[in-house]
Amino acid sequence: MAERLSPLDLMRKLVSFPTVSRDSNIPLIDWVADYLAAHGIESHRYIDPDQPKHALFAHVGPWVEGAIVLSGHTDVVPVDGQPWESDPFSVTEKDGRYYGRGTCDMKGFDALAIWALVEAQYGTPKRPLQLALSFDEEIGCTGAPPMIAAMQGVLPKGSAVIVGEPSRMQAVTGHKGGIGFDTHLVGFEVHSSLMHTGVNAIMAGAKLIEWANDMNTENMADKPDELAAMFDPPFTTVHVGMISGGTAHNITAKECRFAMDFRVLPGENKDAWGMAYLKEVRRVEKQMQSVVPETYIEVTPRFDVPALEPEKNGEAETLVRSLTGDNASHKVSYGTEAGQFQQAGYSAVICGPGDIAQAHQPNEYIEVAQFEAGHDFMRRLLRRLQG
Repeated sequence: MAERLSPLDLMRKLVSFPTVSRDSNIPLIDWVADYLAAHGIESHRYIDPDQPKHALFAHVGPWVEGAIVLSGHTDVVPVDGQPWESDPFSVTEKDGRYYGRGTCDMKGFDALAIWALVEAQYGTPKRPLQLALSFDEEIGCTGAPPMIAAMQGVLPKGSAVIVGEPSRMQAVTGHKGGIGFDTHLVGFEVHSSLMHTGVNAIMAGAKLIEWANDMNTENMADKPDELAAMFDPPFTTVHVGMISGGTAHNITAKECRFAMDFRVLPGENKDAWGMAYLKEVRRVEKQMQSVVPETYIEVTPRFDVPALEPEKNGEAETLVRSLTGDNASHKVSYGTEAGQFQQAGYSAVICGPGDIAQAHQPNEYIEVAQFEAGHDFMRRLLRRLQG
């Protein structure tokens, strides 16, 4: 009989795979598939046609619709340049914490979900349990939609999805949507002493970034409605986190690249924000071309993540509240695949161990107490499945 690993052993194994978003996650998925198969669980994959990445999904229990789906992502953010005090790709226990890349976001939950699936396999659940492990969540939740589509018709459709992003085991019922654009400005190089005859792509790009600052100022000044007030911050945000371009200090920059990202409140139209940005792009581009006609701005959609809309009497929310005893209202500004599952017809909620403040940080950790709280949650869920 195959060994049934503990949640901690499973987390240690998952963290050992350096599944940074820029790299493949296939070795991790292969290991999970083999581990499930050793316990008699058939898993299925979505294979990305354009890069070496797989998603995995599986079903345990009666072959009927209405499963509870435990959803997590397998990718993590880079550790490059971060001052880690331990090996980021091994789990180190110290001072009541488990350190390691992904322990919090979100291989801790993934380990708990795999543990629960195997335990359900050895029980007699009256309601099925499903596992869904995606990729590329950290670069815009781009791996979850094709995985969700692949699940349809292969597994009986689940009804309640628990996305295990770190929420300190609280029931999070809403999050902002997101939309992002790669922006590439192509200017015209001249000596900076004659800058009026050229087009500086960086300085033109700065006008778009200043537009983002203006939008944030306006949004911040608006009085939030009841739903917006539940978020921190209670308004749609516009952000640029990286910029590159130019060749020398005394040459007008020929190129400039940055990503313009929006975190949009539920109830607001993401597409309208995208159109507003493109309108500003065309305005700045026209100014550039009035000096040198062959200059231009290229905008490429990068990601589009729907908001998680609060559900009235939602099945997933009701389930999680009954298992945690949490009846408070929680909303978050980060995005997850919960809104994508919701758009596909599932009830969805966020509930996972750990604190989002630790995600992406050097010396990322999950508190031992939080990990154990997640384990207790899974035990209660398994008892619930027994009906």
